[in-house]
Amino acid sequence: MTVDEEATRVVLNRLRRAQGQLTAVIAMIEAGRDCKDVVTQLAAVSRALDRAGFKIVASGMRQCMATADGDTPPLTEAELEKLFLSLA
Repeated sequence: MTVDEEATRVVLNRLRRAQGQLTAVIAMIEAGRDCKDVVTQLAAVSRALDRAGFKIVASGMRQCMATADGDTPPLTEAELEKLFLSLA
C-alpha cells in the first residue's frame, strides 16, 4: 500500500516546512537566541511532523477502506490503531 498522489504532495510540503523550521531552530540555538523563542519554533516543527504523519495514516485508512483487492491485504483495525498511536 502506498500513499496516494494527493496525500504525497501534502506530506512532502509539510515535511519541507518542518525541514525549514528545523533549520531555523538550529540557527536560533547557534545564535544564542532566547530559550522561549527556540521552544516555540521547535513546537512548530513538531506540529508539522505530526500533521505529515497523520496525513499518511489517513491516506492509508482511506485506501484500506476503499480497496480490499491487490497483492497487499488491507490493514486491520488493530494495525490502523497502532499507526495512530505511534504518532502520539
